[in-house]
Amino acid sequence: MSALVLACGNAADTARTPTLTERDGIAWRPVPATPGRADLDALLKATGGERVVVLGTDADLAAVVLRVMRLDRLATTPIGYVPVDPRASAVPALWGLPRDHAALVEVALSGEIDPFPLIRDDSGGVLVGQAAIDQPQGVAYCDDTTALRGRAKRIEATPDPTGGPGLLVRVTTGLFGKKVATHACRAFQIGCVRTLLTHDGVPKDVAKWTWYRHTEDLRVARGVV
Repeated sequence: MSALVLACGNAADTARTPTLTERDGIAWRPVPATPGRADLDALLKATGGERVVVLGTDADLAAVVLRVMRLDRLATTPIGYVPVDPRASAVPALWGLPRDHAALVEVALSGEIDPFPLIRDDSGGVLVGQAAIDQPQGVAYCDDTTALRGRAKRIEATPDPTGGPGLLVRVTTGLFGKKVATHACRAFQIGCVRTLLTHDGVPKDVAKWTWYRHTEDLRVARGVV
């Protein structure tokens, strides 16, 4: 077994990391939070098909996945993930990961590799966990279907863990937010009055947004050890 472990931000200082660092065949590399091209490209290019394990947040995972995609290495780079706070991460539920840290490490390092939809956006990023648009007022489409015309309490989007077209979008409407419409689609776009979008934990101020499924899937460690 061999793997490149990317410890993002202050993840390298947590008390949980010995379960990763004590393994044979592990290359441990501290990188900044939400690492970029200068932090990652040389490390990723040096791998020869080894698994890349991200220790960090959903935003850190998205940053690593983005560089893997930009380097055209999706087909040859299996991705494992150990969230520093599983309760704050949307990814374990989507990937079918355990919540226990030791079990997370085992899956990340040794779990079966499965394809998983890769969702891109029109700002040049990717969505690996969950996004939410707060109190949108405007028009939104899931493929050719009108998902919103008017106001909503909330719109949530995630990659589809079952595969499908690739993207799951939930539109919550009604006075008490009790009406929820779920759409499975390949692409989603919205134009709205400027509002808050939270994207893999990162807040953004937006008036329009688009998500769409990439032509190639991620290869993620989400199976049984």
